[in-house]
Amino acid sequence: MLYRSEIKIIKDISIKESLFSGQSFIWNTLHDNTDYYATVIKNNPLIIRQISDTEIEIFCSSSVINGMVLPEFIEHYFTLDINTDDVFPESFSLLYPKLWDLLKGYFSLRILRQDPFETLITFMCAQGIGMQLIRKQVSMLAEHYGEKIVLPFSGKEIILHSFPAAQQLAATDPLLLSRCTNNNRLRAANIIRAARAVDEGRLDLDALQKSQLTLGELRNTLSRRSGIGFKIADCIALFGLGRFDAFPIDTHVRQYLEEWFNCTTPLRSLTPASYLMLDAEIRRVLNPDFAGYAGHMLFHCWRREIKKLRTF
Repeated sequence: MLYRSEIKIIKDISIKESLFSGQSFIWNTLHDNTDYYATVIKNNPLIIRQISDTEIEIFCSSSVINGMVLPEFIEHYFTLDINTDDVFPESFSLLYPKLWDLLKGYFSLRILRQDPFETLITFMCAQGIGMQLIRKQVSMLAEHYGEKIVLPFSGKEIILHSFPAAQQLAATDPLLLSRCTNNNRLRAANIIRAARAVDEGRLDLDALQKSQLTLGELRNTLSRRSGIGFKIADCIALFGLGRFDAFPIDTHVRQYLEEWFNCTTPLRSLTPASYLMLDAEIRRVLNPDFAGYAGHMLFHCWRREIKKLRTF
């Protein structure tokens, strides 16, 4: 059974842009009504719709998610406690006025605080492929190994799937799992290794989330795992561990660093050394504490405005 509630918000937010900007792949639109977005969080089916700039409609099987009442959870999940005025340094608009004007349409994008294990696995799926294929792989993982949930909604039945737990993926055969990784057996094997490390406590994501590790130490800890390089480690840190200072660098980011900020590090080959050089270079432009938060806004703006790419 789903309970309906409305939550009033005072912060500028676009639910759609936030959910489908390339930071999460567990949300889907409902086929019969694309204004509604659905997922399962902590085994709780959640359906959300933005009614207006200040109201969100929510359907959920519980009034509490992850120990928080729904309004508190929504504020936490969509980082409404973050003041976006702090994301960019005060000098940014003066130094980059044309870019600032372009960015104004993207300040309603919010970084999500996602489940660390889901983020670990989904971004291990995300290496070198487009968003639509990533979303397909993640959906297949949930359908094959997650819990199936059938719900009545708006006079019809809808089917959702929870994201599989570490224990479920740890026990999976790599050949079978490769059906969900575009037949990439190495990727499937790496996902199983990571799931086993989490399940056996050798990779404690909750402890990493609460740790006082420097970003470099956190990045190195994660990238010791097969299938996780610096970029994936930074994605896990930013979107799954709440480290808004983590700045993932991929092809699109490299392109906008060169085009918009005239970064001088050679971009033809992204080695670990050049990755760290680019990371240090952009921190002289952005607020280091929110480099990743700002970087994702820039990433989404670049893909939509410059590359004209579809994200949902």
